[in-house]
Amino acid sequence: MITRRMVSDKLLAYLNEEITLPQLIDWAENCFIEGGFAPEADVPLLREVLMYIAAGDTGVFPLTWQVCMDFLKQLGTPVRVVPVIWQ
Repeated sequence: MITRRMVSDKLLAYLNEEITLPQLIDWAENCFIEGGFAPEADVPLLREVLMYIAAGDTGVFPLTWQVCMDFLKQLGTPVRVVPVIWQ
């Protein structure tokens, strides 16, 4: 089931460099192939976010930091940046 939390987690994984942009795009594309939005999910919002991510390799839909932050806010996962001190 595709949920707000699942989409938020994938965006956060991308922003934290746990997955690459091509992996994120592949995941978003597969969401449309597999389907299965959670019944309580905000399907129009999830589709909009996933469509944008899936087109992230076209250059017309750049997945910038600001775009990711806006999506996360809409998904109910506002983000605060905390610096990591490298030793």
